Amino acid sequence: MIERPKYLKQLIDAKENGFPKVITGIRRCGKSYLLKDIYKKYLLDNGIKKENIIVLELDDDKNEKLRNPIELGKYIRSICTNSEIHYVFLDEIQKVYTIINPTLTEEKIILAKDNDKEVISFVDVVLGLSREPNIDLYVTGSNSKMLSSDIITEFRDKATEIHMCPLSFEEFYNYVGGSKVDAFDEYMMHGGMPLAVLSSKQEKETYLKKLFQKTYFADILERNNINKSESFDELCKILSSSVGDLLNSDKIAGSYQSVKHEKIDKDTVSKYLGFFKDAFIINEVSRYDIKGRENVGATRKYYFTDIGLRNALLDFTFFDEGKVLENIIHNELVYRGFNFTVGTFESYEKDKNGKTIRVNYEMDFYATRGTEAYYFQIAADVNDLKTKNREIKPFTKINDGVQKVLIIKRNNPAMRDENGYTIIGAIDFILNFIKD
Repeated sequence: MIERPKYLKQLIDAKENGFPKVITGIRRCGKSYLLKDIYKKYLLDNGIKKENIIVLELDDDKNEKLRNPIELGKYIRSICTNSEIHYVFLDEIQKVYTIINPTLTEEKIILAKDNDKEVISFVDVVLGLSREPNIDLYVTGSNSKMLSSDIITEFRDKATEIHMCPLSFEEFYNYVGGSKVDAFDEYMMHGGMPLAVLSSKQEKETYLKKLFQKTYFADILERNNINKSESFDELCKILSSSVGDLLNSDKIAGSYQSVKHEKIDKDTVSKYLGFFKDAFIINEVSRYDIKGRENVGATRKYYFTDIGLRNALLDFTFFDEGKVLENIIHNELVYRGFNFTVGTFESYEKDKNGKTIRVNYEMDFYATRGTEAYYFQIAADVNDLKTKNREIKPFTKINDGVQKVLIIKRNNPAMRDENGYTIIGAIDFILNFIKD
């Protein structure tokens, strides 16, 4: 069993809190497995009766009648009749269709259209069931209707969201074991999607490629009612090869034109970026003026939720260690609960002619968590002095007491250089430095 201790703890902490637990995250990251295997085992091990754990898989044809939201609510209440707490898992909740309120249709079941207002959906059922004193409700799903990052807004402040990521490196390593260095090299190539981890090398790559084409793209097209196009594919590839670069819609449109020799307007680019973010495929990181204390500019950095998916889009051929490492550190900061931006600031300096000039500096991440605050620079290799000086130069230009850390791929424990900056290998950084 692949352990997911962080998410198990979140479920335990939210147990019987009076709210439905809505588990979101990119498709195939292990949401159903978390509920039906890991959390169910925890409940059984802690004295919950088996008959009080109700698992309802709504993608099973024998449950097709329960895709009617009213029938689903009636059924769950009919089997939770005593006063004991019943732990109800509704898997593939998106299978529940939205209907026009039957009181307006002479009790006929009529599927609602997008512009219908008086409707009953799975949201109503979930909120209704969660108000029952003997029901502790857990919900997940796997297509665009449930993956959307805006799903939690439908519940507003009436649900507990547990957002899952693919396996962190620590979760990955705890499962595969062996050499940490070898495990990290494997993780950098194929990432942490659970089903990929369980496969052979060839199976991993085939699985990850198909996951994008057959699952993620299909979900996005379905949700947004668009046709798949060559520009849709190409935009994803541009994002993959530009991980960690500062981008905006104009710049991406320009990259597309240079590759395909045809134009794509920036509004289409912005729309597609929104689709990818909404499905949790990519994360967007804004720029933050460290001195001015405000977000600045329209450029952003984009990172893939799983590095294996990024590599799959490029057919595992464009393996820039610096970009891959930066993407992995981004994902680990997300997993560990940091808030972060791209740190930027200006410095006025003298050029070689003695003229005062304005110089812009950037740090990969300005990250905070509670009372912790860090500037992170990330580099695959700083073996030569020139590379090291380039990476730490932004550190030398700002003196505000924030801890400054240079993360490198080489496996070595944290050390201080002559300037007092921390230099640490990525493995030690992930497994020890930022561990909760």
